[in-house]
Amino acid sequence: MKDAAAYTLLILATTALAACSSLPAAPPVATAATPTGEGSVPRYDEVVRQSLYVPVRDGTRLAMNIYRPAERGRAVETPLPVIFAFTPYRARYREENGETVEAGLSERLGLKGMTDHGYVVAVADIRGKGASFGTRRGFQDRTEAQDGHDLVEWLAAQPWSDGNVGMVGCSYLGGTTIQTASTAPPHLRAVFTGATDFDKYTFVRRGGITAQFNTRPDEPLSWDLASLPVDADRDGTLLRQAVEQHSGNTPMADLWYSMPYRDSISPHTGTRFWEEVGPYTYADTLRNNGVQYYLWVTWKDEPAEQILTAAANLPARVMIGPGSHCEAPPGVDLGAEQRRFFDRHLKGIRNGIDEEPRYRWWTLDAPAGEEWTRSDRLPGDGVDRHILFLDDGPSGTVRSLNDGALVAQRPDDGADSYRVDYDVEGQDYFPFWPAVLDERGLTYTSPPLARDVVLTGSPVVHLRVSADQDDTNLFVFLEEVDGQGRAENISFGRLALSHRAMAEPPYDNRGLPWHSGRSADVEPAVPGTAYSVSFALTPNSKRFRAGSRIRVSVRGADPRQRNLREIRRDPPETVTVHHGAGASRVEIPFLEAPVFAASE
Repeated sequence: MKDAAAYTLLILATTALAACSSLPAAPPVATAATPTGEGSVPRYDEVVRQSLYVPVRDGTRLAMNIYRPAERGRAVETPLPVIFAFTPYRARYREENGETVEAGLSERLGLKGMTDHGYVVAVADIRGKGASFGTRRGFQDRTEAQDGHDLVEWLAAQPWSDGNVGMVGCSYLGGTTIQTASTAPPHLRAVFTGATDFDKYTFVRRGGITAQFNTRPDEPLSWDLASLPVDADRDGTLLRQAVEQHSGNTPMADLWYSMPYRDSISPHTGTRFWEEVGPYTYADTLRNNGVQYYLWVTWKDEPAEQILTAAANLPARVMIGPGSHCEAPPGVDLGAEQRRFFDRHLKGIRNGIDEEPRYRWWTLDAPAGEEWTRSDRLPGDGVDRHILFLDDGPSGTVRSLNDGALVAQRPDDGADSYRVDYDVEGQDYFPFWPAVLDERGLTYTSPPLARDVVLTGSPVVHLRVSADQDDTNLFVFLEEVDGQGRAENISFGRLALSHRAMAEPPYDNRGLPWHSGRSADVEPAVPGTAYSVSFALTPNSKRFRAGSRIRVSVRGADPRQRNLREIRRDPPETVTVHHGAGASRVEIPFLEAPVFAASE
């Protein structure tokens, strides 16, 4: 162990010197003499890996894995641009079957083959996770953001680096790219990031209601112990010491649950943590740091709303596909797409990407060959919303839960009620898309569509509601019901009745209703009093097909709430939806007005 310790000390000394020394001026990314072409071509078919501890500004040692292009078993000496990923999910670990998993070679992250094209790939564990030392104070906090800054600058200073650094990631890893960019590292040139947020409070606690994202239990320490030690730590002593420090990590679910308001002071961090970790707080820096952004997401994933908000506030390219969380769109080679982006902004290759429309998105159920739309306007911008009213049915009738109507004309005054059903817990541990549970609340269904109609953007719902208790959670789902009666969720939203007051957002919210969640804006409801509430549903681009029906479903609980047992009320609330003069309605951004078949 003495040799390993001495080697580790030597590494720490050299890396600390590199991290603290003055960096050379960054080379220009593109000039008039920059060559043109389709992009970089594969030149190397070998890769050499090394791992080591890199100390950041407070001395905490973070595990870094580096993959360099190689020839005849030796890493090439030519300085190259670096692609960096910063992960809480272990950069390099061994599965129970003995197989080694390396994020730096991940096809899912688009890193597989990057070294072939003349890039160095680097992946580090965040502090408090994997093989890194330290404790995690808070999910993507400023400490972690500064760690990212220090690692970017360390990478830029290495002799095998040409000083141009890009970052990649999706989900949490996508968040680390934006958080790092918010510290303006001088050598960070571009980020290619997926499924991340711009406003952490709105994302995690939308409408005052926590759901699945970021609220699952933390991984056990044994999970981190499966990480592979850095090269110098031959017997794993340093790995065990590092993981022992992880026992002091802030529990993530409790962090979010303990802050009911946007301006809550976290008992764990002593700060207004939602604002500390909300990228919008640093929007000016993100806009002016010289970093180029490529944001991507899928429609069937809640971060789609956050990606569109980020794109409205940052100079970004956007791609939106049809799939689930961090799933590459069909026919898109994610690695090739991000390589093309980095070829332009790290290597200065004029490959035509600048001349393309900034945004492209997939329309669900579009005819084959017509799925992709390319535009310099974000999906939904400039699209009129068409109003459909919620109707409890013909005057004087007693309706069941599932026979309300969705109509184009304002109906007569009326109302109907449901009792909140908390027994909706699902079997899926992490369902990225909500289940159809129409039997658990009220539904309002249109006549069949006479022709196809395309939704593009964010629907907005307006409800006139009352409850028999001082608060209730409202969940609204927009569905398509096919000719066989099968329903599919297309868009959804949520709002606690106590969070009904709207406010001016601190960023461009694309004209959508916004609820601050600040303690001064939250007010309990008076039982029996009707309130008008408005909130946006998640964005989508979807072709509703002729013969199908449009349905709005309203209920009081959702399986993706992980704390249903803690928040359930006994007896459950009874909620009333008012129609007619109450004008409960949904406004849907259809490209043209829907036309319905004659009444049956």
